[in-house]
Formats: sequence, C-alpha cells, structure tokens
Amino acid sequence: MTTSSKSLGDWFKDFEREAFRLETLDDYSKSGGIDAYHQFLAGKPQPEEFKTADWINTVSNATRAGKRMYRVHVVARPLTDYLRFELGWGYLRNMTAGEEFFILDITEQENPIPDVPDFWMFDQNMVGAMSYDGEGKYLGTEFVGEGQVSEFLAYRDAALAAAVPFPEWWAQYGE
Repeated sequence: MTTSSKSLGDWFKDFEREAFRLETLDDYSKSGGIDAYHQFLAGKPQPEEFKTADWINTVSNATRAGKRMYRVHVVARPLTDYLRFELGWGYLRNMTAGEEFFILDITEQENPIPDVPDFWMFDQNMVGAMSYDGEGKYLGTEFVGEGQVSEFLAYRDAALAAAVPFPEWWAQYGE
C-alpha cells in the first residue's frame, strides 16, 4: 500500500469521471448514520438530517457535473437489520441524487471476489482500500500503489458482471 497526498474526502471533490465503491460487509452500523439506524430499528420515520446528509450534496454535485458514482454491494439473504436499513433507506435516498447501485447476491451463487476488501476507486487510477473492525466500525483507508490498480479494476469488473441493478433486485427481494 502507498499513501496519497489526498484524503478520501479530497478524492470525492477532485475525481473527474467516475467513483466506484465495493461494499462487502453486512454491517456498517458503527461507521456513520448511527442515529438514523436506531430510528429505523425503532420503526420511526427517517430523520431530516439523514434525508439531507452531506453525502447527498456530494453525490448530487458530482452527477450534475456529469460524473458517475456507482457501487456494488455483496449481500446474502436474509438481510441483516443493517442491510435492510442501508438498502431501504440509504440506497433509495442516494438514488434520488444520482448514485447507481448494483447487488451481488451470493445467497445462491459463489462469491466471485472472496476476501476482497471494501474500496473506493476514482477514475480507474486511484484506489483507497478501506478497513473495518469486526463490528463494522471504519478504521481508515490505505491507498494502493499504481501497480495494484489493475487488480482492483478486475475486482470491480467481476463484481459488476455478477451483480444486478439494485432496483431490479429490490423489486424482487426488498421489503
């Protein structure tokens, strides 16, 4: 791994064409949106601060500028409470800002990219591999060296090849 002179937040402002995310965990509940997650679990409506989170502006600004933001999430059914929250509240919210989502459902198929970490890839030339603890708490991002980007491009391509668009998957399996 290498370091980038930019932070992950800087890359969201500075990417030029596309930002791709691979999500592999069933629970990110210790990493953000914790209050909204608890509201979801309690059966309450979405809090206003969740609906208008800074992330929505980040996505909207990028997509209005013609940039693509998209992700694949590896999931297995039945969904965890956290995934029900993330997909049902977060993905549906983020789609209104222009983010695209795909689901790689490994319930009835083998995971084509086992042991791959979560990552963000910017413009197909910078990758930030993300680390989490066992309870879904974000620990940080390490930027991979230029020589490893092709490996992460292959992970992205394999994930997309096995995934389906989120709206299609949600219509069949969502709540």
